[in-house]
Amino acid sequence: MNVVKAKKHLGQHFLTDLNIAKRIADTLSLIGYEKILEIGPGMGVLTQFLLQKDIETFVIEIDKESVIYLESHFPKLEKHIISGDFLKYDIVHFFSNKPFAIIGNFPYNISSQIIFKLLEIREFVPEFSGMFQKEVAERICEKPGSKTYGILSVLTQAFYEAEYLFSVSESVFNPPPKVKSGVLRLQRKENFTLPCDEKLFFS
Repeated sequence: MNVVKAKKHLGQHFLTDLNIAKRIADTLSLIGYEKILEIGPGMGVLTQFLLQKDIETFVIEIDKESVIYLESHFPKLEKHIISGDFLKYDIVHFFSNKPFAIIGNFPYNISSQIIFKLLEIREFVPEFSGMFQKEVAERICEKPGSKTYGILSVLTQAFYEAEYLFSVSESVFNPPPKVKSGVLRLQRKENFTLPCDEKLFFS
């Protein structure tokens, strides 16, 4: 299999620029954990740079065609590919309740859900970085007082330091999305429990 065909229903837009893929891979500090989970690796443009790092890399991929491609092109990923849906998978159990970082070029159609899942498992995820639709990335990192400051900003920043890193043009994807993209980094705060009823806070 030479290439994976992008599937619209999965929100797939494959990054083609290797320099940007490397920049995203380099956003993680690799401190405080021994494993990385990449969500939605596709054909491994980001994965190849993660595999060069001195840390154990796992990937989770819902697209069976992409899983077959990764198995045949990345021997290093043997036993490190999870074929499944990140939003439904018990990833904490998979990592035996040990800390891990999350990274990815995230599908834009489920970006908010990925953040909500991150917040559910924040006890195990000290660091998170990757690419979202630019507006979503900006909203997550926005400070109070701005028009775009909203529920994603409030909930994420209650537990993580959020930093918008750089923007990415539509032209470096195949197929090109109709929106610009943005890369962010979230680093968990030392105190990531709230001095109030958390269920009430979320609701």
